[in-house]
Amino acid sequence: MKKQTVLRHEFVELIPDELTEGTLYVCIGLAIVVHKCCCGCGNEVVTPLSPTDWNLTYDGETITLHPSIGNWSFDCRSHYWIRNNRVRWTDRWSEKRIGAARVLDRQAKDRYFGATSDAEELAVPVERTETMTGGRPDNGMWRRLKKWWSG
Repeated sequence: MKKQTVLRHEFVELIPDELTEGTLYVCIGLAIVVHKCCCGCGNEVVTPLSPTDWNLTYDGETITLHPSIGNWSFDCRSHYWIRNNRVRWTDRWSEKRIGAARVLDRQAKDRYFGATSDAEELAVPVERTETMTGGRPDNGMWRRLKKWWSG
């Protein structure tokens, strides 16, 4: 299979047993969006919708998911954005960057849900990098995204 560049969406009550390549299955009742990895590897990607996971925007015609989809647990390790039913491929992340993002994600969940975890206490302080500050892209990344979005 080749990389997907355009997706279609389908609102469903239940996720089908067999997924069609290039289709985003949006299940509001389960608060998830499921699709086959856009690289063509065939893996199923599940993006939970919540304040600490992904956000979905539906403009009446297209779907946007935020943040990006980083398939770090798959062999393909694909990384892309889904904006207005279009796939925008982006850079691969290093193991260090993936680990830092996972720590920040866990900390965000703990803060949001009011829990403290052993992982937070054991976490090595995360270095701020050019592309990540406190779990969010820094101004340079926002400028690049704004330029990409408007250009």
